[in-house]
Amino acid sequence: MGQHFEASHSLAGKLLLALPGMGDPRFERSVNAVCVHDAEGALGIGIGQLRDDVTFHDVLLQLDLDPGVAPDAPVHNGGPVEPGRGFVLHSPDWTSDGTMRVSDSLALSASFDVLRAIAAGEGPQHWLFALGYAGWGPGQLDDEMHHHGWHVVDIHEDIIFTAPTEARWDAVWRAEGIEPALLSSQTGQA
Repeated sequence: MGQHFEASHSLAGKLLLALPGMGDPRFERSVNAVCVHDAEGALGIGIGQLRDDVTFHDVLLQLDLDPGVAPDAPVHNGGPVEPGRGFVLHSPDWTSDGTMRVSDSLALSASFDVLRAIAAGEGPQHWLFALGYAGWGPGQLDDEMHHHGWHVVDIHEDIIFTAPTEARWDAVWRAEGIEPALLSSQTGQA
């Protein structure tokens, strides 16, 4: 509250891993790719949980887009904010006017252009689709970082785009040299 945001402390281009016992069941074992973090707040895309009520083809058909050659990929639960809004987290080898460069290895698009490109087989080499996002107001994520809840790591694009969704949380911890089972067994102990 009233804190001055320093751009050097931006978490954009990082992954947020929910620590065991963080207390919010919506983020249990969540992995969030932080795409925006500035004085106005933060936006992250959840990449650790899938929606079981819809597939990528379902979304394309609802938007009157022909799925073309697009695989009927699973849809990620991007977060609790605007759960009907779609986002494509992807490799930066494809861009359009609406593409946001998140890091050297990651971009975010939320336009029909990226969906059309994927359906035509002309989209990014690596991508995943999510509905919704995790949002934080001004200073909110900074405040949460000073309390128990999140662990910040660099982007692991190999894990983001190749590891099974349900295994990403464990895989990122292991890539950081931390055994998740030991981390879980220590949670809540003084």
